Amino acid sequence: MDATDADLIKAVLAGDTASFEPLVVKYQPRVFATARKYARLESEIEDIVQEVFLKAFNKLNTFRGESPFEHWLMKLTVRTCYDFLRSHQRNREQTFSDITEQESSWLEKIPSGIQPNDEHEVNAARALLQKLLETLPSQSRMVIQLLEIEEKSLKEIAEITGWSISLVKVRAFRARAAMRKALEKLEKGKYL
Repeated sequence: MDATDADLIKAVLAGDTASFEPLVVKYQPRVFATARKYARLESEIEDIVQEVFLKAFNKLNTFRGESPFEHWLMKLTVRTCYDFLRSHQRNREQTFSDITEQESSWLEKIPSGIQPNDEHEVNAARALLQKLLETLPSQSRMVIQLLEIEEKSLKEIAEITGWSISLVKVRAFRARAAMRKALEKLEKGKYL
């Protein structure tokens, strides 16, 4: 019979550090998947995941058990990703030459409100969205990721980030405006 998360945490806190390994094995895929949303290079993703589990191990005594361990760990993961974004300032300029032909085709369809209808268009739309996200400041990127892509509520985002709900709303408004501006810049670049 497998030990529960609570049993493993209790064992780790009692000094059995080897009991942390099953937690890593269990949650590593989810932590990797989340880190991939915030970083591009595999080496960066691996660094984030390693940092998450180091923080989790060192802060395990702060886990109160009021919610599932997975929620606590994912909150720690998002905050670690945010710290990574902030330290790497991903405010790179995106030029039209960086956009593929499929993304360009999808860019032309945006003003008409056409939804992607096949796998190639969906992939082009996702790639274009990722490029637009990379042009945003770290806070804006995080708000869009959590609110629009992961469909978290304002309350959930406030809990994850430590921001007030009104601050989340303000940052979401600014992030959407920054994304529209980046999209306009890409559209203008296409026709110059």
